[in-house]
Amino acid sequence: MIDRTADRQRLLALINSDAAPRDAAPQTARPVSDENLLDAYSQAVIRVVDLVGPAVICVSGRRDDGRGGLGSGFLLAPDGFALTNSHVVHGRNKLAATTSDGDRLDAELVGDDPATDLALIRLSARDLPFAQLGESESLRVGQLVIAMGNPFGFQSTVSTGVVSALSRTMRGESGRLIENIVQHTAPLNPGNSGGPLVDSHGRVAGINTAIIAQAQGLGFAVPAKTARWVLGELIGQGRVRRPYLGISAGVAAVPRRLAQRLDLLSDQALEVAGVIAGGPAARAGLQEGDLIVSVDGRVLTSVDDLHRLLTARAAGTPLALHVVRGERELELTVEPAMEA
Repeated sequence: MIDRTADRQRLLALINSDAAPRDAAPQTARPVSDENLLDAYSQAVIRVVDLVGPAVICVSGRRDDGRGGLGSGFLLAPDGFALTNSHVVHGRNKLAATTSDGDRLDAELVGDDPATDLALIRLSARDLPFAQLGESESLRVGQLVIAMGNPFGFQSTVSTGVVSALSRTMRGESGRLIENIVQHTAPLNPGNSGGPLVDSHGRVAGINTAIIAQAQGLGFAVPAKTARWVLGELIGQGRVRRPYLGISAGVAAVPRRLAQRLDLLSDQALEVAGVIAGGPAARAGLQEGDLIVSVDGRVLTSVDDLHRLLTARAAGTPLALHVVRGERELELTVEPAMEA
């Protein structure tokens, strides 16, 4: 956990800033014609590479069993704070980062969130070039994006493509879904993980996290909006805390006869497999074997549905659970607690 210092405040200000990237030049309108389209495209990419490239780093680490790994990342602040993928650094010690100038610097893990595949590290240097997080909500399908990183250890590699889809989901190592994943066509390879996906204005729209080996031209990035929230948690708390009910549950079919008699909107529900003693669900009276049909009037058909509702709910806000116990319906109110 970071000490409460001015460095932390500066980083928070930077990741929440809406200012344009440093040294960003104003865009000059140019006539659109066959003669200058390719040149305009090239100049846009070159400008972004010149602006963001110096902030891209190669991240390396080694596990206790001696196995090493390489990935990418990018600097968020001149004080050495950098963002990368959790799977690049998780379980590894002796972290190091190599800058675009070739300087190899020691690095330490500040915070790690496998659920979103993001991690914050800090390099042992100051006055470093850095990139700015953008607004991933403004992305559009077909928009130019540029991926930067170190595939196969080849430093400062650049590839281009377009946003091919938005609002994808991907399951993280913890089993939770990562929402609003950006799908794009910029070629990625092993080692690109943790590198920035940048828009034509030089703002980081996402953090590259995965490729599908069997497919051609599909890359995925965690959106900048998610990264901004995770960074706020890691900086302020040292970890990402999420609301929880204190239950284990799985999808179960509601007997058709019962669903019809109770006039339920779905023949699926979440069956409570276990209740943590003293937890929020136990205090609300939820029991093993209960079927949670809906929460706040929203039908549940998967554990992911429940996670989404919990994540979107402000801390301390109670939830109304529609529960079937045996042959009867119950309405229970539970107040989620934050993970310690």
